[in-house]
Amino acid sequence: MDTKTLKLTPPKMIATAINLSILTALVVLTNNFFKSPPIIAKEVRLAQGSVVSPLLENTRAKEDIKELTIEEQATNFNNSVRNRYKNSMIYDVALGVKHIKLTKTINGRPVRINVVEINQKLNPSLQINPQLSSSRLASKSTITTLARKNNSLVAINGTYFKPQTGVPLGTLMINGKIYTGPIYNRVAMGIFDEGFDMARLELNAQVKSFKGNLKVDNINQPRMLSTHVIVYTPEWGSFAPPSPKYGKQIAVENGKIVSIGTQTMPIPHNGYVIVGPDERLSKLYRAKHVDLDIKTIPNWDNVKHIISGGPYLVKNGEVFVDMTEQKLGAIGGKNPRTAIGYTQDGNFIMVAVDGREGASVGLTLKELAWFMKSIGCINAMNLDGGGSTVMYVNGRVVNMPKVKGGIALSNALTIDLKS
Repeated sequence: MDTKTLKLTPPKMIATAINLSILTALVVLTNNFFKSPPIIAKEVRLAQGSVVSPLLENTRAKEDIKELTIEEQATNFNNSVRNRYKNSMIYDVALGVKHIKLTKTINGRPVRINVVEINQKLNPSLQINPQLSSSRLASKSTITTLARKNNSLVAINGTYFKPQTGVPLGTLMINGKIYTGPIYNRVAMGIFDEGFDMARLELNAQVKSFKGNLKVDNINQPRMLSTHVIVYTPEWGSFAPPSPKYGKQIAVENGKIVSIGTQTMPIPHNGYVIVGPDERLSKLYRAKHVDLDIKTIPNWDNVKHIISGGPYLVKNGEVFVDMTEQKLGAIGGKNPRTAIGYTQDGNFIMVAVDGREGASVGLTLKELAWFMKSIGCINAMNLDGGGSTVMYVNGRVVNMPKVKGGIALSNALTIDLKS
């Protein structure tokens, strides 16, 4: 076979060499590309349900993702409620507020339950507020009186209180002001402008002066130990309670110590009275000016309201009933119950369970905990119950407490519209 020899002139030789170099480079790059493992992008689901690669997010996400309209959010909320409360009667209270009535059979016995679920994202004008029956702690009123005074859409009974006086037995903060401190560091809910938190709460308070700082054991609460130092504010009443044995009282007005003695003192309108053992209070006797510094553990920055209860029902998505640790062993058994909690989506939930009657026997704390988890609560806690359990919705009491309309209460938790 004849072989032809291709003769190239110098310019053609240079061009051919360049082309061969480019071809070789392309082959190498192609081989390396196919030998490398493929890049697999995770799928990202958009609001419309389409699926795209994150590699396209920068160019398409802003175009494809759109905020849901109010109507679409309302539809989603409606569907979510229907799915979680099957075989129930569901009523619209206001935009973002649902009232659910249901009867469950537990261990062969009927239980009547009222639930209110609030979606503040759907309706930002909704506010969740603790309320006192009056400006003084030692007072009580019915849930209807309290709710109507505040034009509330919904109200339930709040934290425990001393039946004889109405003083709340647990932490209560309203609009950043602590009215009462914790009892046994029981669980409390912090209500923020942007959500909720729940934790066992401790008081971290002290009276500061240039002579030293005095630890405060509680605020407007009964004395648990004779060694405790308690601060009493005008909300307690006109006078501080008696001092402990070998105790003293220090009256403070506008940050200045105005009186020191052993007898019961009037509480200054713009101040407070410190009551405790002489040996602990003595470090303040020569101080002229003092400052009351009140914090909590955990230190909830920017918390708006705090309401305590106990025990926990759901903690971090799991049933968790720490009745003994919170010294609440006396509230076991099947009883009327009141509870609050919140969902992963940030919806707030209020529950009232009727009990102590044939048509509704009530729930144990463990049964209540399982119910709160079943309706989507990731954190939930028990409130005062028994004879106190009552729920008010749109102008009337919707559950059936033993005392028609409910007993007189110290405090409540309400749902209100911003004025």
